[in-house]
Order: sequence, then structure tokens, then C-alpha cells
Amino acid sequence: MARAKGLDLIEVSPTAVPPVCRIGDYGRLKYEQSKKDKEARKKQRNWELREVKLRPKIDVHDYEVKAKMAERLLLDGGKVKVTIMFRGREITYTAFGKRLLDRVAKDLENSAIVEREAKLEGKNMFLILAPRATPLGPPRFVHLKTDTAHHDAETAVHHDEPDEAAENGVSTEAVATVEGAHA
Repeated sequence: MARAKGLDLIEVSPTAVPPVCRIGDYGRLKYEQSKKDKEARKKQRNWELREVKLRPKIDVHDYEVKAKMAERLLLDGGKVKVTIMFRGREITYTAFGKRLLDRVAKDLENSAIVEREAKLEGKNMFLILAPRATPLGPPRFVHLKTDTAHHDAETAVHHDEPDEAAENGVSTEAVATVEGAHA
């Protein structure tokens, strides 16, 4: 029947008894299947795992920079692996590393969930964070650079308030001169 119509005999289910076949154009079937696969890949969410590395004796500002980077990566939609690298005898103080990873998880809890708890492998301890589908609140570290209206409003409030020196009867020019002389 397929040869008479100039089409192909396509086996649909080879494991069934008897095997199920249909008559159709095999090239068109392959084309439609590739379109379905491409559409499924487009809808599929690819999780990219990015890594942020820390040391157990990290300074406060350095920690904030790394936390800001991790939060930005989470907001972009990727998973983040936070790694603490121990060197030499630092490995004996893994409690510091555990505390630091717990602090990262706590600081980023608005935008992330802990996918894998802190785990020590060799000389590295790591934690994997995944982005939340709906954030619990605003990001803690990442601030939009274009949102300056809030900052401008704060500075305007500070300029409108009377100084303590003016309230005490001292002019603000005299205070500025004295401050300039000490500088």
C-alpha cells in the first residue's frame, strides 16, 4: 500500500504484538520531530552552575563583594556554588568555614534556597545555592545603579534639616571655617 501511494512505511511501535506501523512521509516526520525537540529545548531551563570562592579568614568588605557577586548570579537565574578553600593548617578549623557558609546562606535567603548543605571534600568546603522562584524580599547586596531617586531624596532631607551649630547660635560659615582649619 505504501509503495502504491509513493510514501514510506513507518514503524510506530516495534515492541507491540503485532508491530504498529503507519503510512506517511518519513522526511516530514523527522522534520516535525526536530521542530518539537527544538521547542522543548527552548522551554527547558538550563541551570548554569557558577562558583564563588572564599577563604576562611576573609575580611568584611571582601565578603560583601563576594556575596554581592553571588546574589547577582542568583538573580540572573543560575545556581551558585560557594566554596571555601582551606590552606595548610586552616583545615583544622573547618568550623570557621561552616559558620561562613551558614552566614552566606542566611544573607542570601531572600533570593536563594540551599540546594546542598555545606560539605567538606578534601581541602574545600562548599555549599550550593539555587535561585528562588519568587524572592522573599528585596536583594540584600545588589542595588540598582539607576535607582538614584531614593538617594537624592535622602540627601535632600539631610540638607533641609537645621544644623546643631545653627541652633546654638553659631553660624554655619564659622563651623565650616573651623572644620576647614582642622583638616
